[in-house]
Formats: sequence, C-alpha cells, structure tokens
Amino acid sequence: MIEWSETDAAVREAIRDFIDKEIRPNLDELETGALPPYDIIRKLWAAFGLDAMAGDAIEKFLEKERRKAARIAAGEPRPERTTTGGGQVPEGAESMAAVVVSELAAVSLGTVASMGVSLGLCAATIAKKGTLAQKERWLPKLATFEHVGAWAITEPDAGSDAFGGMQTYVKRDGEDYILNGRKTFITNGPQADTIVVYAKLDEGDGADKRSRKVLAFVLDTGMPGLAQGKAFKKMGMMSSPTGELFFDDVRLTRDRLLGESEESGGDSKDEVKANFASERMGVSLLALGIINECQRISIEYAKSRELWGQPIGDFQLIQLKLARMEVARLNVQNMVFSTLEHLRARKVPTLAEASAMKLYSSEAATEVAMEAVQLLGGNGYMAEYRVEQLARDAKSLMIHAGSNEVQVTHVAKGLLRQ
Repeated sequence: MIEWSETDAAVREAIRDFIDKEIRPNLDELETGALPPYDIIRKLWAAFGLDAMAGDAIEKFLEKERRKAARIAAGEPRPERTTTGGGQVPEGAESMAAVVVSELAAVSLGTVASMGVSLGLCAATIAKKGTLAQKERWLPKLATFEHVGAWAITEPDAGSDAFGGMQTYVKRDGEDYILNGRKTFITNGPQADTIVVYAKLDEGDGADKRSRKVLAFVLDTGMPGLAQGKAFKKMGMMSSPTGELFFDDVRLTRDRLLGESEESGGDSKDEVKANFASERMGVSLLALGIINECQRISIEYAKSRELWGQPIGDFQLIQLKLARMEVARLNVQNMVFSTLEHLRARKVPTLAEASAMKLYSSEAATEVAMEAVQLLGGNGYMAEYRVEQLARDAKSLMIHAGSNEVQVTHVAKGLLRQ
C-alpha cells in the first residue's frame, strides 16, 4: 500500500463532514470534560449505519459460536486453530477504519480513546476469552455502543509494571470470588456500563505475589462494592472520561470469570500482552491524525500571517518547520501503510515491533505539535487556534499504552532475543 484509495478518500470526506457538524461545535464542552463523548459516538454509529452493521456482525459471530459449541457438545473434534484468525475482513476495511480513526484523532483524540477502549479492549477481550453465554450476555450491547465498556488493569503502584506490581486480588469463597483493590487511569471508568477487570488470585499459600495467576472478570455498573470515581482533570484528552475504580468485597459469581473456569480462562498475561501490541500499533494512527491537523493549520497560517510585509512562509526557519512536519508525516503514514499491509496478510507485528511504532510515532506527533505552537507564536498558545490542544493530546501518546521509556525496553529486548 503506497497511498489511500479513492474509497478511503470518500470515507475521509464523509467523516470530515460529520466532524464539522457534530464534533467541532461541541469541542469546548468536550475538551473541558463537561460533555462525555458517548452520545456523539452513538450519532456517528447511526450516521454511518455502523450500529446496524455491528448488530448484524455480532449476531453472525454468535451464531458461529453456537454452532461451534454444539459440535463440541456432540463430541466432534475441535477444528485446528490457524494463524489467520477468524473470518475474513472485507478488502479495504482496514484502511477505511484507519481513515476514520486518524480523522477523529485530529480533532478529538479523547473521543477515539473512549471508542477504542470500549470496543477494542473491553468487547474484544470478552469475545476472545468468554464462554458462549458470556458473549451472548455482554457483546450485543457493547458492539452497538448501547453500553460503554472499560478495561481495567492499571493501578496506582503498578503502571508499567502491570503484572508484577498488581495489588488487586480475588479470593475464592465457595464457588464465588471476592474482589478487593483499586484501579486507576481507567478510560471510560467513571461511566462504563461493563468493565473487564484483571486481578491476582490469592490462594493463601504464601506464593510470591509477583508471580501469581492473573484472572479476568466482567463487572457491571451498580454492583455492590463497586465504586466508580469521578473523572480526573487531565492535561489533555479531556473528551475521554478517565477515573478510578474501587472494589470493596465485590462478590463475583463464577459466570463473571472470563472462560468460567480458572483452567479454560487461564492466566491472562499473554492475552494482555497481545492487547498491548494492538493498542501500541493504534498509536501510529492517532499520531498521524494529529500530525496531519497540525500541518494543515501551520500551512494555512504560514500563508496568511504576514511579517515585515511578507507571508511568514517565505522565511527559511518557517520553511524548515514545515519541512520537518512533512518528514514526520511521511514516516508515520508509511508506518501505517506497512501495518495495514501486514494485517491484510494476517501477519501481526510482534510486541517489540508495535512498541517501536508507538515510540517513534508518539514522539513525532509531539514534536510536530510543539513546532506548530511555536510557528503560530502567541496565537499558538491560545486555545482558539487549537494547536495547543493538539500539543496536549500528542503528549498523552508518549504515556498512553505504556510510557515511551518502557517501549525502549521492549524494543531492545526484542532485538536481543534475535
């Protein structure tokens, strides 16, 4: 893939029209946290028929799962797993989705984050690890965005050390489990309807706390003992509510344990690492959207703003900033194109490769955004011109999905294992 297709361009124009009508007029409320993004996301779903498409897709998926369960119950052998995953993705669907994500990120990164966590982490985890009954119970409303999902692994003292430092735990109580602990920086946490929570199994055997098995459970808002904290005030991405979750003797029946058994559900560490890789690949799309928007605003400003009787775009230092933005744009866009081609070929990048993508693209987006602020001078520092919001949003990408310092470690370890 060397360029966006004509279909991709048409999708871009359609999503930009939606953004101009539904998101830009509400940006002030979104970016102060006064307006949660969920109704706007539902409007997006309805405007493009995504709600109906998602409903049809999830019903087909569940019907396939029912047939699989019936074959297993009848004693038929399980089909061998292939490296290509499930059903085929329609040709071009990956790039169209990439266009939508990058265009939304260019205007409201938080809206994309809320949508991505609900679908790409919460719903996807249930789809991958859940039993048929669990999929039927939670996926239909998550897929259509009738319900909002959250994915809770991060803790106050266990950010990048997600597994080793995890303190949230469950203890067996007969057939049930009792959950205690606390999660923080949870996207959608304050208003989520459905929450996938990771906790360590405390078997009371004195085993090393860092190496205990990690299990995943599904919680619903309003459960006794579950408290969802208020949204944090953040440097950026205010359009995405982020908060804490508190668990005080939350009783969890076996049907809330993903897989419904400790054996079939298994330790969740490998599955979480796969989610990390997917999330880090997605950062390049978010970065591309921010870079595109910063460059667009900067070019328009360089043409219209005059100094000493000539457009500032005539000055070499301004030209240097624009040229560096273009280099970053090309590099990140080519990274996105390469990833899309790999996904079409059913070749998923390794965690180390995804970390390298995240490391470079987030730094590139932050540098471009800060250069845009500098290029616009005093106006760049004002909220009216929007690049200050883009700079704050871009900075979050260097922390989101694992800090960039941790990405360096993953990249280096991947190289040293070769």
